[in-house]
Amino acid sequence: MTGRSEDYHAALASTSRRQVLDVLLAAAEPLDAAGVAEALALHVTTARFHLDQLADAGLARRRPSAEKRRGRPRILYAPAGAAHDSDAREQLVGVLADTLAREKEPAADATSAGRRWADTFDASAADGPVGGLVEVLDRIGFDPEVTPDGQTIRLHACPFRGAAREHPEVVCSVHRGLVQRLLETTGPAAQLVPFVEPELCLITLDRPATL
Repeated sequence: MTGRSEDYHAALASTSRRQVLDVLLAAAEPLDAAGVAEALALHVTTARFHLDQLADAGLARRRPSAEKRRGRPRILYAPAGAAHDSDAREQLVGVLADTLAREKEPAADATSAGRRWADTFDASAADGPVGGLVEVLDRIGFDPEVTPDGQTIRLHACPFRGAAREHPEVVCSVHRGLVQRLLETTGPAAQLVPFVEPELCLITLDRPATL
């Protein structure tokens, strides 16, 4: 993965943590766990767990409250720079997807864009084309998992999931083009099946992967 830790991708892969992060981004000032819990109707322990996960991933900052009170000070949380970067990137992807969706053939144009995107990655060091695909998907932040039978790649995360829900004909087509291009020469034929579950997409292969 390029420049991002496993904790970062794991944090963003969770719907609940993305909701907690959205609350922090929208707040005018740092919040404690109780404030986040109230905003999302969560137990305060659950809110604190998600906040700590975001902080460990570099998406939030912790600091003790300056107020004077008996006992331990409240711990306040605010979005870190990485969170703002992620939020801005998601907004940009959404704008670009909305623009492309207005074209006459958005899916075809998006697939071509995905194929061009694939050419920017060097997966030559990977073991075989499917290994290269999995490596690229991991770098981007899809949290890929090859099933034991080797014929399915489960995508547990998507760094563009918000835009994909709004414009699947664009964003998912970009991903199809990426997959097709990376497997084009010697890899198996693949089909991207988006949103088989709210937080899960699949890539099915016509023959078992060899990694």
